[in-house]
Amino acid sequence: MSARPRKHMILTTFMMAPGYHRDSWRLPESRVEEIANLKFIVELTRMAEAAKLDSIFFGDFVNADTALNGNLDKTGLYEPITTMAALAACTNHIGLSGTISTQFSLPYVTARQLQSIDWLSGGRVGWNVVTSAFGGENFGIHELPEPRDRYRQAAEFLDVALALWDSWSDEAVIADRESGTWVDTSKVRPINHRGEFFDVAGPLQAPRSPQGRPVIFQSGSSNGGKELGARYADAIYTAQPIQRDAIAFRKTISDLAVSFGRPADAIRVIPGVLPIVGETDAEAREMAQRLEDHIDFTVGKNVLAKKWDIELDDLDISEPVPAERWGDDPNKGGSRFQIVRARALEEGLTLRELIVTDYRSGGHFAAIGSASKVADQLVDWFEAGAADGFSLNPPSMPEGLRRIGELLVPELQNRGYFREEYEGTTLRENLGLARPGAWDTAA
Repeated sequence: MSARPRKHMILTTFMMAPGYHRDSWRLPESRVEEIANLKFIVELTRMAEAAKLDSIFFGDFVNADTALNGNLDKTGLYEPITTMAALAACTNHIGLSGTISTQFSLPYVTARQLQSIDWLSGGRVGWNVVTSAFGGENFGIHELPEPRDRYRQAAEFLDVALALWDSWSDEAVIADRESGTWVDTSKVRPINHRGEFFDVAGPLQAPRSPQGRPVIFQSGSSNGGKELGARYADAIYTAQPIQRDAIAFRKTISDLAVSFGRPADAIRVIPGVLPIVGETDAEAREMAQRLEDHIDFTVGKNVLAKKWDIELDDLDISEPVPAERWGDDPNKGGSRFQIVRARALEEGLTLRELIVTDYRSGGHFAAIGSASKVADQLVDWFEAGAADGFSLNPPSMPEGLRRIGELLVPELQNRGYFREEYEGTTLRENLGLARPGAWDTAA
């Protein structure tokens, strides 16, 4: 028998109650009528916790454009702070991660809210940091800054949040009943931040949480995003549909981390994957076809035309998109657009195939087959150095998540690539991350 791996994968799941595969909510067995109910989200989260997943993850969208354009899966239905707080009371082990934009909040507010939920959950909170390229109209912002300025602001935002979380020493609370002293004030200090974007005195009102500070996630593969992630993140979510590109991305992040004075292995890189898992390969292919059969291709064409800023009205879905319509601007559309463009031109994909690919995986890679076949692909990526783990994006809800938990995860456990029980009590422990020190112990 071959030797077991020295460490296991990180596995998280993207909590999209309608299902990650667009239009999967149209399946007759979906429970789309229940998606606004806490009871349904609690049920899904407990399914993920029963599978021993590291964390669930809530994305966020701060306007209604996606829903109005027929894209139910990416609606920002669940405001992350309130949702994570509710779920903290209904779970015991699983991490609770959510997106908050540095454009539309304040460092003190964000740091305080996340620290509060981190305490209430016993140290299980993660923050996915984004800078937001849209949604300003709902915050009185008529024109969002250029990307380089948004990332500069995000860096200062993070500096402030980290300083606030670390403003109490781990030894600050002494709870001396005899003297009537709860906190040693010499071990709590203001941060007195005066910067380009923020003025914050600090400190926070409460002591450090069980994991020291919330886990910092980052998702964004532009140059600015990679630099921000390499400088601050504990883990990075990324869309990497091709293994060789994922290996290169992970190395880039490692090299950038070193350039910022961090260890090469400081950051966990977590590509997304959409697993369509069956008892057999044939059953998985049948499920993939059922999902495809529920796609509205007219809406799909309009979604991609707007998403990519390409004229598609005159094209039949059986035709490829002409090369000249893609353009050759390397800065257009971000990294995901460039990946799709390169693949479309290289493989001659038809518009229908592009719609199916976008609806199925949204720029991530799709794995279709039996639990054994899908596990083979994940293990191959893991062993090749393409990933520290994966964000498992359930194609449908609740069935897609059930198949992940009852078919795929046990296969990975049997091979020794995933835990059978939670190792620690905090998200940071379960991700294999060290607990950072406060102001009086940090290097």
